Amino acid sequence: MKIASRHSSKNTPESVRTAVFPVAGMGTRFLPATKATAKEMMPIVDKPLIQYAVEEALEAGCDRLVFISGRGKRAIADHFDVAFELEHELERRGKQELLDEVRNIVPRGVSTVFLRQPHPLGLGDAVLMARDVVGDHPFAVLLADDLILSKKPVLAQMIAQYDRYHAAILAIQRVPHEETNKYGIIQCWPWENKIQQVSGIIEKPHPNEAPSDLGVVGRYILPAKIFEYLEDLPAGSGGEIQLTDGIAALLRERQVLGYEFEGRRFDCGDKLGYLQATVEFGLRHAGVGKPFAEYLHQLATDGICSYVADDQVLPPTRKSKSRVA
Repeated sequence: MKIASRHSSKNTPESVRTAVFPVAGMGTRFLPATKATAKEMMPIVDKPLIQYAVEEALEAGCDRLVFISGRGKRAIADHFDVAFELEHELERRGKQELLDEVRNIVPRGVSTVFLRQPHPLGLGDAVLMARDVVGDHPFAVLLADDLILSKKPVLAQMIAQYDRYHAAILAIQRVPHEETNKYGIIQCWPWENKIQQVSGIIEKPHPNEAPSDLGVVGRYILPAKIFEYLEDLPAGSGGEIQLTDGIAALLRERQVLGYEFEGRRFDCGDKLGYLQATVEFGLRHAGVGKPFAEYLHQLATDGICSYVADDQVLPPTRKSKSRVA
């Protein structure tokens, strides 16, 4: 396997312009809320999760957005489409600030592509579907469930590393030992500050079998070569085609680096992580941050533990009435 130099090549690397968003998941952990609504459209304050991921990609310089969707995900396409009636109504009412915000969800010059994953065969299969759109170019993959609060967008941090090393880059963070079975875990050795040279990767290993405590989270920069390996993969963990297995195969001939990004990640595919993100982003919201902080302060002053007592009173359940014919 060829190892890239620790210093940038004089040749300008091909830039990462395409971002792929796998959004076909069913969101079972949030049922019944996701029975008829895409989990990626669940809001954090006043923006859906998927919009935060898209904004991160745009700020990192991507101008082609590829969404791999599935059944029941039409709302995502509608969200990133032009809403003529809404724009007309906002303009008529003189709500220019809201109008500009709606129009800039997808800025001019940015293209969107929507592909449908007919069968839920896993993340690797979803990424493979983007092959014809991506072509032979490097590309990014962003999972909307992983919402990351950072001064510099995480994908922009990763692209800076890609421009330096010209290698596949995986966003990694240290995870609790007992939770390794929730992540793809890398085997590695230190390369440079915040950079790990990846020598192996395992999908959701048992804590006793995990090669490290460094887990891969939902940001990747990959070469087009990955498609060749994904195409030939058998079903892996959970009967699905795992992106992790494709990366493991890629390691046989390409360098793969793990990057310990700067930022705080919230797992919004988990109810607690979703609530934590809502609080953190709510406190930073320009419109409601200050009154929300005051509310939380008052709640804590009154004794927040009283709200989660074991003997708390639950709202009454309405009894169904039989209909009279």
